[in-house]
Amino acid sequence: MERESMEFDVVIVGAGPAGLSAACRLMQAAKEKEQEITVCVVEKGSEVGAHILSGAVFEPKALDELFPNWKELGAPLKTEVTGDDIFLLGSETKGTKVPNMFVPKTMHNEGNYIISLGNLCRWLAEQAENLGVEIFPGFAAAETLYHEDGAVKGILIGDMGISEAGEEKDSYMPGMELHAKYTLFAEGCRGHLGKELQERFNLNEGKSPQHYGIGIKELWTIPAEQHEEGKVVHTGGWPLVDGATGGGFLYHIEDNQVVCGLIIDLNYSNPYLSPFDEMQRYKHHPEISKYLTGGTRISYGARAIAKGGLNSLSKMTFAGGMLIGCDAGTLNFAKIKGSHTAMKSGMLAADVIVEELAKGDEAAAELSQYAEVFKESWLYDELYRSRNFGPAMHKFGTTLGGAFNFVDQNIFGGKLPVNLKDDSLDHASLKLASECQEIAYPKPDGKLSFDKLSSVFLSNTNHEEDQRCHLQLKDGAIPLTVNMEKWAEPAQRYCPAGVYEILEDNGEKTFQINSQNCVHCKTCDIKDPSQNITWVTPEGGGGPNYPNM
Repeated sequence: MERESMEFDVVIVGAGPAGLSAACRLMQAAKEKEQEITVCVVEKGSEVGAHILSGAVFEPKALDELFPNWKELGAPLKTEVTGDDIFLLGSETKGTKVPNMFVPKTMHNEGNYIISLGNLCRWLAEQAENLGVEIFPGFAAAETLYHEDGAVKGILIGDMGISEAGEEKDSYMPGMELHAKYTLFAEGCRGHLGKELQERFNLNEGKSPQHYGIGIKELWTIPAEQHEEGKVVHTGGWPLVDGATGGGFLYHIEDNQVVCGLIIDLNYSNPYLSPFDEMQRYKHHPEISKYLTGGTRISYGARAIAKGGLNSLSKMTFAGGMLIGCDAGTLNFAKIKGSHTAMKSGMLAADVIVEELAKGDEAAAELSQYAEVFKESWLYDELYRSRNFGPAMHKFGTTLGGAFNFVDQNIFGGKLPVNLKDDSLDHASLKLASECQEIAYPKPDGKLSFDKLSSVFLSNTNHEEDQRCHLQLKDGAIPLTVNMEKWAEPAQRYCPAGVYEILEDNGEKTFQINSQNCVHCKTCDIKDPSQNITWVTPEGGGGPNYPNM
């Protein structure tokens, strides 16, 4: 098919903190050097921020560099952290507050803000457009385009109006090609184009495998007398027991609202574990329920996070482009923060690209100098100091791993002369169902705990129903012939949105994919033990529409 195309100096895939910071910095740096450049950002969400989900306690370090006058510009950082509480939950009723002196320094939040990352991205998009960046929300980057020599040429926007049967509907609109000298991929954790680029250019050679968690988050309005604006609560331990690790959080933002969530590491071993149901029972713990009781849940969402750190960080450059932010794995799990690191990775990329564009070369070379620029930055130093944090938790568990991290972070400043590595694969960690105990989760009470469908409703998720399924099976028989036999088909539990179901009619079982429920968390692409599910982009504009998340 002959497609229309547009030419830019730089195309950026994803309007998250990495992509938008790169866009802003590109225009700033070009202006400083009196260069004229064209920059385009494409975003698969219906609007900027629609698919953005994070805790989020935000460290403003990168924002201070990008826009030193961000307060005057009205950046939505309203709630400064006033205090940290960390609890080790020993059971469903017991919890012990960890003395501040025993908390790893990376978990302290003085000078940080509790924010909606979606709203920050909306603000960053305004700044980018004011600087001359073109932003196209509602358009999904479906494919990477390549030159004949193998260098990245740009991206193809996905076709619109293709039916489930693959036929053109009345609403059909062919996707456009966006060509660029350099293409930045900032899709967030487990970006589907980033995943393909890592394989094509062998970007993970010599690296530990990436490790992931799934973060489930809810936004609540609570009674005023239970609200403590600026308070940050983190928890470890229950309900994640028997080899499952992770932690919970509850942050008090403005307007009598709190964000509550649970992060479950995706290396858990029991195939009967349901991250969604772990989150629902988590809210019943007295240390959490004392804030939520009498409140109203107003939003829900879920998203995978890349938590492997420096040892799992992809090589970020290749001919014609780069991976930045969580597409490469820049999140600092020791801080449970990835926004400031994603922003910095994009800003560093922008400076390198502007220098390269100034040379006037027609061919897009690999920006190999980025590696040295990255290594000289505070971003590398921060990730280096936290390199042992995740592997320690995986190898030693919450209590002993926490003790190791206290010594490493508080006594050695993250420079303990050891380099722990975890070379296991998250999807290979499941034990056989026959070796595990089924988990009897309590029924939701409709006050603190809820079912999946009512939760997905609060995510404002919507997809055009008659379109090709964006959750693709390599082999349609595997869910029932392999996954069901070995692991009791864990997809029906690890998905936090009820996308996957086993239906039975007259003794015949079928595997059903309710793709319209998908909140784009990517957990299935990561955790499926047979690696049989591939997440690709649906039609642009589909998916969740998160307010204030």
